[in-house]
Amino acid sequence: MSDQIYKSFKISLNTFTMPASVLSVRKNPDGTCGEIRFFAINDIFKKSYYDLFIETEHDRNISYDDFDEVIEGQLYTAHLPKEPKFEAIVFDAAWNGKHIHTYVDTTKMYGYWTEDLLFPVVCPGCEDEQDPDVRYCQFMYTLNREMDTGKFASVSPDISSFVIKSCLELRNEKDFSESINTVIKDLREYTKSYAAAIITVLSDQQEFDVISESVRNDELCIKDIFAHIPYEIVDSWEKLCRETDSIIIKDEADMAHYEKLAGPWVSTLRANNVTSLCLFPLIHNGVITGYLYITNFDVDDMERIKQTIELVSFFLTAEVANHTFLERLEYLSNVDMLTGVFNRNCMNVNVDELSIKLEICPQPFNVAFCDLNGLKTINDNGGHDQGDKLLVYAADVLKKIFPDDKIYRAGGDEFTIISFNSKPQFEEKIRILREQASDPEWLHFAIGYYHDESSGRLRLAMRYADEEMYKDKNLFYEKYPDKRR
Repeated sequence: MSDQIYKSFKISLNTFTMPASVLSVRKNPDGTCGEIRFFAINDIFKKSYYDLFIETEHDRNISYDDFDEVIEGQLYTAHLPKEPKFEAIVFDAAWNGKHIHTYVDTTKMYGYWTEDLLFPVVCPGCEDEQDPDVRYCQFMYTLNREMDTGKFASVSPDISSFVIKSCLELRNEKDFSESINTVIKDLREYTKSYAAAIITVLSDQQEFDVISESVRNDELCIKDIFAHIPYEIVDSWEKLCRETDSIIIKDEADMAHYEKLAGPWVSTLRANNVTSLCLFPLIHNGVITGYLYITNFDVDDMERIKQTIELVSFFLTAEVANHTFLERLEYLSNVDMLTGVFNRNCMNVNVDELSIKLEICPQPFNVAFCDLNGLKTINDNGGHDQGDKLLVYAADVLKKIFPDDKIYRAGGDEFTIISFNSKPQFEEKIRILREQASDPEWLHFAIGYYHDESSGRLRLAMRYADEEMYKDKNLFYEKYPDKRR
């Protein structure tokens, strides 16, 4: 077991608020699934697993504190019966890059339905330590009691039919965006609303996003409206929802009531001609992950609309939470957390894909390598905090000058840019960058770039740009020898 890979995964796993583990999956020489082991687990997984599977007298003598050693590094079959279906999805996740979300009836085994989430994971920078025949996937689960089918008993057949139709749409093989957009459009039409949307929320990052919307006759764009609404407005909904399972505004009296509680939010409603509204929180594992937002509905049909939205939101919750989680995971695995530009792992993947595309269909492109001169001096004299500030500032300058291009942090002090601008356009950006990054005491880039007109050989262009960057760097240190690393 690689200590670096293990520590990296262990730290990552313990940021999750549900049972999570990383499984190591070995591929046999014939390409089939080999050994599957619990490589690392988080504390919540440990507690859940301990409570569920401690059965034998031998196991009962194992203390909770020592239970990591009982699981980590062991074959999954040490405590679970061999399950080909499970092995198939684990192998698909680890080796085929699949993201898998499934519900399994394990009530006979554990008394619960199990909701499983699996996806591939890598440890950036650990390639040299990784066994080439082993890959990893993250496995997370929740245990759920049977669905409360009594919710369906008292609703009308047309509501039940609509909800079932929505469920089938959500569970089909279509792309998530296509399915969710269909459900939201159907919901708007069924409730005779003017507009309907799903808004996801990441409270720790103070961000929200309109991931699906439907407006009568496409008269406006909800995403554009919310682009001008501060996060604090959306954040205020959580406090309002603490006392009720939903917020419903059906008349001016309701509007006035909420105006007293959340004046800035209601002001945005009035400004956008909203006279009635249903706001249902989507709660997953006790956390609000988003909202179902419906405006200007038929208030004379309030009860039917409320029942419909309540039931549909129940099924939307898991799908939206899963989507949000995967989107966030993709962001974390592709973006450098310090600077906000793409990381080296993302660059490697993009370069592989783009190289193939350019070989098949060549088109003009540009590559630039921008290496910070004197970062070590900044770190030595001002500390690493000062060095981090320089890196953040450098990335901000690059993002401002190259807003439509791919920017990667390729190494500690090196950034790479790939652009499809024309040669004159790109060279103008390089000129501006040289002007803005020419302070030898702070931000100074060694820059090398290359324009490829038609060969489509991306990696060769990157090598040429890298060589030019080192020539530029040597000129800098000839001029400022005291800053040589």
